[in-house]
Amino acid sequence: MKEAPKLYGLVLAGGKSTRMGSDKGLIKYHSVPHQEYLYGLLNEVCDDVYLSIRKEQEIHLENDLNVIEDKNEYRGPFNGILSAHKKHPKVAWLVIACDLPLLDLSSLKLLVEQRNPEKLATSFATKKTGLPEPLVTIWEPHGLEKAMEHLATSESSCPRKFLINSEIALAHPLKDEVLYNANSLEDYEFVKSKIAISHES
Repeated sequence: MKEAPKLYGLVLAGGKSTRMGSDKGLIKYHSVPHQEYLYGLLNEVCDDVYLSIRKEQEIHLENDLNVIEDKNEYRGPFNGILSAHKKHPKVAWLVIACDLPLLDLSSLKLLVEQRNPEKLATSFATKKTGLPEPLVTIWEPHGLEKAMEHLATSESSCPRKFLINSEIALAHPLKDEVLYNANSLEDYEFVKSKIAISHES
């Protein structure tokens, strides 16, 4: 078997955060901006790590992080993912969204252990739905090439739809809650109370 491509990490933080009302990547669930917290987690399991942002977000960066600016060639999350792929086309990308406050290192290690580089991608899915979560996925380089071909001919730019119709591997975190998205102030309050309870126990 040929050697698997190197694995780079990408924190997707270029969204507009309209429902939350403030930049989701800058929210502090664990005493640092969450995009930096996730960047640190990825550093533990990847060969290199990058933060995916829009150009105007650079002013908010306090620490010296590797950055890839969105090229604005695609709609939705594929914009950041494929901007990264074009910068480093020979590597696989472990992509995580910046709005996953309960994602932890042990879950990322589990995903990396279950990576199948022969497939187009290896995605986490909740046991409840069994659907791939494109923003907690290892995208192989040949998978991202296929995604670009798909986007050139399809009206849909939904990465989940692409994964559902592709040859991928599915993995399940030990707890579904690590894939919980915090998109609103209500979500934020729920997560903060959950984190506080886990610190007490």
